[in-house]
Amino acid sequence: MEEVWRQGETTVKLVMESLNRKAKPPRAYTTYMTVMRRLDDKGLLARTRSGRHDTYVSRLTREQYQQRRAGAEVSDLIDEFGDVALAHFARSLSTLDPARRRQLQRLASSD
Repeated sequence: MEEVWRQGETTVKLVMESLNRKAKPPRAYTTYMTVMRRLDDKGLLARTRSGRHDTYVSRLTREQYQQRRAGAEVSDLIDEFGDVALAHFARSLSTLDPARRRQLQRLASSD
């Protein structure tokens, strides 16, 4: 996702070339193609076909993605650990300075 956000509208080949500069060993085109198609299936990327080529663009901003991902992670923790997880969140909130707590309350109410 980071590479798609960086490039904007892009292709599997462009993402592969960019990421393989840093990857040891480099990954195959089909690996990137599979991942990007799965992200499209999950609604995170939008794929447009032009002839034999696909272009991709992110459906979500980085902030929207973070909101969605954080919500899913917190829900998973609560599903697995219930009140124990909620107690840990409450303890963590109680240790924050008041300004940070107000900032988080504003963030939570904007959902």
